[in-house]
Amino acid sequence: MRVALFITCVNDTLFPGTGKAVVSLLRRLGCEVDFPAAQTCCGQMHVNTGYRAEGVRLARHFTEVFAGYDAVVAPSGSCAAMVREQYPKLARPGSKGAAAIAEVAPKVYELTEFLLDVLKVEDVGAYFPHRVTYHPTCHSLRGLRLGDRPARLLAHVRGLELVPLPGAEECCGFGGTFAVKNPAVSAAMGADKTRNIMDTGAEVLCAADNSCLMHIGGTLRRQKTGVRTMHLAEILASTEESQ
Repeated sequence: MRVALFITCVNDTLFPGTGKAVVSLLRRLGCEVDFPAAQTCCGQMHVNTGYRAEGVRLARHFTEVFAGYDAVVAPSGSCAAMVREQYPKLARPGSKGAAAIAEVAPKVYELTEFLLDVLKVEDVGAYFPHRVTYHPTCHSLRGLRLGDRPARLLAHVRGLELVPLPGAEECCGFGGTFAVKNPAVSAAMGADKTRNIMDTGAEVLCAADNSCLMHIGGTLRRQKTGVRTMHLAEILASTEESQ
């Protein structure tokens, strides 16, 4: 398959290792992976804060950049949900833009969706000998409805002990601009999530969105918990040689 990596703004700017992990993993599974250098923000932040016109322009650019690929894979439930759920609402019915969105948006997948639903792979050949707990981010849980896909992939990682996270379905408090507009509430929600993580005794917290991991990880570090945060892609890309 000819696959395009949609890296997303947060990963491109702050967590490039996640993008590298996705490429390594997909190539290991036999995919031809491209990185379209012209890609930019998907426009989620703009649309969510009322800048619809700017969001429409970014959506148009996205469909132009990612046209022609068999699939577009993103290490982010948040951004994948934006393209699949919000893009169709941005274009005028019957317009050229609507047709472009209808062509590209259904081919956009969050990483675990692509692995399980398209490649039909549960065991990706990973090795990660650590005690891990998984936080289902809001967009992946309620938007994309990933369900047990991440857990099924983690269950096949050799050496990994997956422990359930109490209150897993509760929001971590990040929510993009929510954390900026409501810092006290956001911090309190992050503290609740951190307490639940500590109760698991996990060495590593993983999730499908680095934005949420950034928020939770800040609290974990400030409290000197010793718990690491890792994107799910980095765990799935791990091998015995990389340990």
